[in-house]
Amino acid sequence: MEVDNIKISTQKAHINLSASQLIDMALARKEGELASNQALVVTTGPRTGRSPKDRFIVKDAVTEKTVDWNTINQSLSPEKFDALWQRATEHLEQKNEFFISDFTVGAEDEFARPVKVISELAWHMLFVHNLFIRTQKNDPAKQWTILSVPSLKTDPARDGVNSDAAVILNFSKRCILICGTYYAGEMKKAMFSVLNFLLPDHDVLPMHCSANVGKDGETALFFGLSGTGKTTLSADPNRFLIGDDEHGWSKTSVFNFEGGCYAKCIDLSQKNEPVIWDAIRYGTVLENVVLDPKTKDPIYSDTRLTQNTRAAYPLEHIPLREEKNHGKVPNAVVFLTCDLYGVLPPVACLTKEQAAYYFLSGYTALVGSTEVGQGTGIKPTFSTCFGAPFFPRPPQEYARLLMKRLEEDKAQVYLVNTGWTGGAHGEGGQRFSIPTTRAIVNAIVNGDIRHATLETLPGFNFSIPTAVAGVDSKLLNPHLTWKDQAAHAKNAKTLMQQFIENFKKFNVSDEIRKAGPVLL
Repeated sequence: MEVDNIKISTQKAHINLSASQLIDMALARKEGELASNQALVVTTGPRTGRSPKDRFIVKDAVTEKTVDWNTINQSLSPEKFDALWQRATEHLEQKNEFFISDFTVGAEDEFARPVKVISELAWHMLFVHNLFIRTQKNDPAKQWTILSVPSLKTDPARDGVNSDAAVILNFSKRCILICGTYYAGEMKKAMFSVLNFLLPDHDVLPMHCSANVGKDGETALFFGLSGTGKTTLSADPNRFLIGDDEHGWSKTSVFNFEGGCYAKCIDLSQKNEPVIWDAIRYGTVLENVVLDPKTKDPIYSDTRLTQNTRAAYPLEHIPLREEKNHGKVPNAVVFLTCDLYGVLPPVACLTKEQAAYYFLSGYTALVGSTEVGQGTGIKPTFSTCFGAPFFPRPPQEYARLLMKRLEEDKAQVYLVNTGWTGGAHGEGGQRFSIPTTRAIVNAIVNGDIRHATLETLPGFNFSIPTAVAGVDSKLLNPHLTWKDQAAHAKNAKTLMQQFIENFKKFNVSDEIRKAGPVLL
């Protein structure tokens, strides 16, 4: 096989193995073990999440003026990439065996990209077999290649990187190189970043969101960072799942980039998340989940390895799913935020300008260490477009596309707080329960909330409903849940100031800037 004039011998390669073959190979190679539910359980060593400080984009004629270069989108020279790619291929060919498989990302043919994955681990190939779309398209002009060699450590002085690991995207050569990390999510998110760069040129808004479809055919989107409920809320036993994480919004449809789901497992329960619970079975990859040594039952509450425990399973494990992997343009868009200050309402109806403001702000909490170096605590963050690490272009480009889609399709945007109420995190507040949030989401997707009586929340100037079926009305207005109104006012002011300060970096219209919080 030849990739950009670099040859890789296929004599020792296992090519396009099935899921069961990959599981057998992983077990034989002692890469993991089977849990009592027959999922393949693996560990990823010290890196149990993404390594954002180790992600680079090759800076060349294609990317120099199109990428928003910053501490997230770090640059690497073509020469450094070529040298490291050569070392990686030589390192791989020293192995007794490795794996090659062909997949696709993007469920709409017009925007799909073929992906050839080359990996030294059977379980890594099972991971992408679950997460990517399991069809093969012969389109050399759009072909991408992922080369994953986790046992190859990088040298910062020699390779121009920051540590002994690196994830490098090369848009000119359509290659991704991953070295020094066993965390499989890097492969998934690297291809997400690729589509986030490519699709705006095709008038498609790429989104870090989940999506599902009601029995009436209406599509709903759920934006949010990991831990805010994106996967949980989209896995609705009464709706058809399109996907749990990555989608595109074109003029005519919402389509999944993937063929599987990557769900967080921390404190997973059959009662609260039955769809995800039942999806974890033979064929699933469980990352860093601790097993009972006797029964081999997964202990989802055990975080000794990481809070970022994960399950990677194919969409076929979801009984109610959209078979075509796409749906109509949405009529409801949900921004999920996890407010640590306890001052945001459980639901607010946003204007188009407010939607752009809160999309760019991406306010939420970091819940669980999805990235290396986050630690175990919970803290507030602003992640542009609800996924700053994955969007290479300037954020205003994505915001303009969002506004365009909202204008065209008349979708209503809602801000849904899955965080705290009645007090701040750690200061007497309580987190909204999953049943409460589900009741709110049900009112959104069935259209009831469009007919609700609304009032304005001062300061944030949100329109909030005064009643939602199945929800205690006192929960709908944050003021009513706090005993200490002075503390509430102080926390609200703190959060508003953070919004205003964070938003200073964006070059947007006055209408969007004025749609944010206003200090009273």
